[in-house]
Amino acid sequence: MIIRTEFPYESTHEDVRIPLPDGVELYARIWRPVTDEPVPALLEYLPYRLTDWTSPRDWQRHPWYAGHGYASVRVDVRGHGCSGGRPGDEYDARELADGVAVVEWLAAQPWCTGSVGMFGISWGGFNSLQIAALAPAPLKAVVTVCSTDDRFDNDVHYMGGSVLAVDMHAWAATMLAFASRPPDPRFVGDGWRRLWMERLESVEPLVHTWLSHQTRDAYWRHGSVCEDYSSIRAAVLAVGGWHDPYRDTVLRLVSHLPSSRVRGLIGPWSHQYPDRGLPPGPAIGFLQETLRWWDHWLKGTYNGVMSEPLLRSWISGSHPPATVYEELPGRWVGDRSWPSASVVPVPYGLQGAPVVVASPQHTGLDAGRFFPFGNDADLPPDQREEDAKSACFEFPVGVGPDAEAVEVLGRPSVTLRLRMDVPYGQVVARLCDVAPDGASTLVTRGALNLSARRGRDRAVPWPVGSYEDVTFELNGIGHSFPPGHRIRLALSSAYWPWIWPRAGSEAGWILDPAGSILTLPVRTASSADEGIVFEAPEQSEPLGVSYPATLDEPRPERLVVRDVARGVWRLEVDPRYGGTRVYPDGLEYGEDAVEEYEIADGDPLSARTRSEWRIRLHRPDMGWDARVETRSEITCDAGGFLTSNEVVCREGDEVVFHRTWERRLPRSAG
Repeated sequence: MIIRTEFPYESTHEDVRIPLPDGVELYARIWRPVTDEPVPALLEYLPYRLTDWTSPRDWQRHPWYAGHGYASVRVDVRGHGCSGGRPGDEYDARELADGVAVVEWLAAQPWCTGSVGMFGISWGGFNSLQIAALAPAPLKAVVTVCSTDDRFDNDVHYMGGSVLAVDMHAWAATMLAFASRPPDPRFVGDGWRRLWMERLESVEPLVHTWLSHQTRDAYWRHGSVCEDYSSIRAAVLAVGGWHDPYRDTVLRLVSHLPSSRVRGLIGPWSHQYPDRGLPPGPAIGFLQETLRWWDHWLKGTYNGVMSEPLLRSWISGSHPPATVYEELPGRWVGDRSWPSASVVPVPYGLQGAPVVVASPQHTGLDAGRFFPFGNDADLPPDQREEDAKSACFEFPVGVGPDAEAVEVLGRPSVTLRLRMDVPYGQVVARLCDVAPDGASTLVTRGALNLSARRGRDRAVPWPVGSYEDVTFELNGIGHSFPPGHRIRLALSSAYWPWIWPRAGSEAGWILDPAGSILTLPVRTASSADEGIVFEAPEQSEPLGVSYPATLDEPRPERLVVRDVARGVWRLEVDPRYGGTRVYPDGLEYGEDAVEEYEIADGDPLSARTRSEWRIRLHRPDMGWDARVETRSEITCDAGGFLTSNEVVCREGDEVVFHRTWERRLPRSAG
């Protein structure tokens, strides 16, 4: 990592309030180059608190952009951080309208040329795309990182039409805790407590809404730019990582947007900006890469950025299973179209007699984290235990001096001939790279709720006792299977805690291999593969946050506990978002969270998720001490989901807010 302290421009920063049409003001921090000439503006728009939670990351990139001639702006979404107003649902119409107003406000400032770009990762990448789809005239270009174009089938709520238990629960619990945090009196003044109470009175657990929409209805179509790609007028640089759950969005965007204003980049990364150096690497000079994008689209500088291949991808070399990799082996390749002429679908027919697949309910405990962030226990360990609970089909890669690797790039798919004797069930397909010593490395996976086989917008029960063919895609991947290895397709009827099971699903299904096919997107070399290189990562000088050690014994990141007598399995997760840190302005921020996922053998209705959060914000010099505690739980019965949520807030030792919610939400699909 290269830390830059000298840039083409000196820069300054200031905190301002941006007025909205309804009188609410959003809190913003603006880094600007020292120049008498107007410059383009870049906007990152998030609910994650620019004065503390994202400030270490913000200082890595916003001053860097300002030093290269841009006004770089970080804004807190309404109802979060030091912004006014009350929190709403993620990406609701109010948030997007506010974002359009911010873009127009920036363009109208005397220090701005009138051209605006938006960028962001995850939430900020989502709303960058969604605001681009509203097409405000000043918004000329977007860099969207680890984001989605499909809020139903490629987000944290549902997967293949099934409730995504691991993050439907965990992310709703996280946002309940985040939305309950107080404004900081250092920035909002004496009115901080009144604003906090107003927010708390309006907070609602988002899981209530998410579980109330179990098919792809109008709620999910809102904000899903895949509904109408033509609405996006801005140029889009779409970026993802093979270990991020949203990477398929990059493939869809380069396929559906005009090639004259889109480029895609997929590396080996987790859910992180590609310059941060968090596992798995290698990291790249991402800020320099985006600067080329901004210079071309916002300053009219011809720099060859649009001469790059339409899609630049990392193809990982084969690697033994591990839960973390500092760097993965592999190489960069380029494709000038997508779908690519260098990629050919190759079918692999399954063989054998019909087989009953009724996987144990705890199949999936070795799935790894849905959102890998670069922590030590994020990625899936050796898959042999999971494979033993699945129906496996293998395809050897050739051996001998003339044998070649099988390289895949894109989304594998399966067509499976299934029979069920119950109306509901799920199927999960995993693609593994099996080494000669038997080690099984997860390459990619996919899932299908069998009631969603006719479309994600409806729930169609299975015709009991009948065979049907179902087809679905696995997540995209770039991977090379070397000679002497085996390509393994593992099929299971359970995948906890990723997929929430349904009553009766423990019966599984019957697979007829004779009517079933695995199709791999096999890639051959292309002339566009040559010359793809990136500069070393650069960032601006860090903020200087310290992370003091605590006396608490650190809990494991991921711990599997088996209660043998009760037949119960429990996964305990420490998400490790940030822990305790001290900021240069004196703020002490403490954060601790734990998630639990529990299920009993043979009983899908025993599934339970639980989360606890504790957050403390303390300014010793001001005598300010605020605490937030939340507890969230989801259980189920044959008819639906039961959710329980609690928020307790304290100022010092005094409880100033306490509320609980208990809801029953019928299971109509999912």
